[in-house]
Amino acid sequence: MKNFIEELRWRNMIHDVMPGAEEHLMEAVRSAYVGFDPTADSLHIGNLVPIMLLAHFQRCGHKPIALVGGATGMIGDPSGKSAERNLLDEKTLRHNQESIKKQLAHFLDFNSDTENGAELVNNYDWMKEFSFLDFIRDVGKHITVNYMMAKDSVKNRIKPETEDAGGTEGMSFTEFTYQLVQGYDFFHLYKNKNCTLQMGGSDQWGNITTGTELVRRMGQGKAYAITTPLITKADGSKFGKSEGGNVWLSAKYTSPYKFYQYWLNSTDVDSENFIRIFTFLGKDEIEALIAEHNEAPHLRLLQKRLANEITAMVHSEEELEKAIQASGILFGKSTSEDLKKLDEQTFLDVFDGVPQATVPASAIAAGLDIVAALATDTGFLKSNGEARRALKENSISVNKEKVEDGYQITQADLINDKFVLLQRGKKNYFVLRAE
Repeated sequence: MKNFIEELRWRNMIHDVMPGAEEHLMEAVRSAYVGFDPTADSLHIGNLVPIMLLAHFQRCGHKPIALVGGATGMIGDPSGKSAERNLLDEKTLRHNQESIKKQLAHFLDFNSDTENGAELVNNYDWMKEFSFLDFIRDVGKHITVNYMMAKDSVKNRIKPETEDAGGTEGMSFTEFTYQLVQGYDFFHLYKNKNCTLQMGGSDQWGNITTGTELVRRMGQGKAYAITTPLITKADGSKFGKSEGGNVWLSAKYTSPYKFYQYWLNSTDVDSENFIRIFTFLGKDEIEALIAEHNEAPHLRLLQKRLANEITAMVHSEEELEKAIQASGILFGKSTSEDLKKLDEQTFLDVFDGVPQATVPASAIAAGLDIVAALATDTGFLKSNGEARRALKENSISVNKEKVEDGYQITQADLINDKFVLLQRGKKNYFVLRAE
């Protein structure tokens, strides 16, 4: 077995570790779990740190358990929140669980017959038959209110009702009990799956240690906790967010091209941090890569390798290649054939923000004169005269190929049976949409 704590340490992935955890993990194969919020049918890149924790744990010879919080998802974790969130029904939670497992399978081996094969569990399965009276009698009596009130996730939300506009922004009893429910998860996994370690972000320390306390008080056992730092970006902006919102692991919500671009656009400082955390590259290779990058930062070797590694993991090598090709279209020497290889979503992502005009599909079918396409019918250029001058200067391209006065745009030019890319010079783009 590899030393898991040491692996996390050089990757800058440790915030807190309970005393004795390192020795405990070196003694035998252990089981650890991380909880995932099932309130959407996709994880986002904010979930990648706990995913990588489990992946490294398995690679070090231990057994990872991914817990989908079907029960806790019905409550809502108060940690880092300022208001209570919507609750989900069981059918939605089950759908989300299956979607999340497919994403986790890109990182974890669920099919292994070995002792450390990954496992997915849902706390709804053991909480759904637990009556309220049984829970407060068998679990609640072991943890005092004073202990629960001392947690930061509770203290930060508790304030007098008079300051609270009727209690709408305070903490409900439902949320207050969250740490008990999560703590019971740890005890249940300890008792039934010999799970002795829970991991999560640093904001989860209070919830996790409630679990270790329940293991001690209810099971007379010893359990451990490890947390990672919350990821921040060097410029102070929030990690995991783009202009369009969350960066999701599902191509349904964030295309592989946009996903790739997010990592490619990392700063030098951030990419040095990210490549340690979000890839499986070894220490020597990463240090050599950073040194090579620092000799020629303008080549962005670090960002490219980071984007390549993580896009291939989350999506596939094939999707990575498509994203790389798409990335070269705006700035590289791409061709009409390269454009026509793009699916509709990637095409729209690449040319997001580029001016567009709609022309009748019948006009394209009949053959649309290039001057009309540039000026009369679209307004890309101010006048027919300007369009003809640009054509004479040989500065007009249709789908990346130079054209002359007299050219007609036809259905053969359509990308995805819908788009035509016009271009004046190197950087002035315009999209025709046939409808």
